[in-house]
Amino acid sequence: MEIASDQTTTVCTHCDRAIPSSNIDLHYAHCSRNLERCKICGEMVPKRHADEHYLNTHAPVSCSLCSETMDRESLDSHKGENCPQRIVTCEYCEFPLPAIDLFEHQEVCGNRTEYCQLCSRYIRLRERAVHETTCNGVSDTSVGSSRREARADEREPGAQRREPHGFSRRRLLFTIAITGIAVLLGSLFLQRKSENSQVH
Repeated sequence: MEIASDQTTTVCTHCDRAIPSSNIDLHYAHCSRNLERCKICGEMVPKRHADEHYLNTHAPVSCSLCSETMDRESLDSHKGENCPQRIVTCEYCEFPLPAIDLFEHQEVCGNRTEYCQLCSRYIRLRERAVHETTCNGVSDTSVGSSRREARADEREPGAQRREPHGFSRRRLLFTIAITGIAVLLGSLFLQRKSENSQVH
């Protein structure tokens, strides 16, 4: 036994929904009294919640990092990709810092050198990736390496070879200095930001 499903419907002129014709008058009275169409998204919302709907869905919001105002829909992508104050890491030392400071930091950091054990040369960090693929282990300073070998032969037998620690100490000191500068700049920036917010 089939149930008749072809009940006639009428489109409500207020909310544009198809309503069973037998209920249209009751629906329209309730719909027009309690609902209104959002002018931005076109969604039907209760009149008493219209302001709340606008604030929660459409009102411009400020980025908590840089205070720039934007549409709510753009906030996540702004914080993840465009905000100048989002935290990123240096590709050379992995130090976290605001994106706005990254270029200047990497200009300095990428010019630091690192000792290559294969070819006995100091390589800039910005050139390390290319150097690692092309390094053939041959030193350009053959005179220096022959002197080192001669000194190694003159050492007493059984004496332990001294590892070059100068690089690690130098790198550690440089990293500490860069960290100190970054902390100082960050505290100055935050102090200036708090002074500006107190003025406004």
